[in-house]
Amino acid sequence: MTATNDSASPVVPARVVVVIDDEAGLLPLARVIVAALPPRSFLALDGDLGAGKTTFVKAIATVAGIPPEEVVSPTFGLVHLHPLPPHHPAERRGHADLYRLAGSADLFELGWDEIVSAPGWVAAEWTARITDALPADRLDVAIGIVSETAREIAFTARGPRHLPVIAPLARLPGASTA
Repeated sequence: MTATNDSASPVVPARVVVVIDDEAGLLPLARVIVAALPPRSFLALDGDLGAGKTTFVKAIATVAGIPPEEVVSPTFGLVHLHPLPPHHPAERRGHADLYRLAGSADLFELGWDEIVSAPGWVAAEWTARITDALPADRLDVAIGIVSETAREIAFTARGPRHLPVIAPLARLPGASTA
């Protein structure tokens, strides 16, 4: 799938797949994402257990200025909110782990609408459990296990707000728009 911003703009792919050899490849990837991510963003992360969803979120947070030791899986708390450094355009970062939810009906008690509509970035793991409650404009991040250390990460922009993230990712080594 491709999209254009206007008739003078080049065609920008709405989906890109990046393969990283190991966890060390996450920080350069995170730098590209953080530089391109709009101040109000939603990242919908999915992948098998152990694929690296929380590790991915930790890399994004680290590059954004949140101490890495503060970023842990919110499996039992379900949602963690972290302020971003002063003058950061996103203001805060939310991290949700929806593994224990039966479906989107369980979101009401979390204050989901407020979490999603507030300014900032939200990264939610296990979003396949709540597809009917996801924002229409979001960045889908599907992490696949290639080997013990390597991961294939597919990024799909769903809506115009997240489309600018795709082009710089497509220029990374190991990236493919196919």
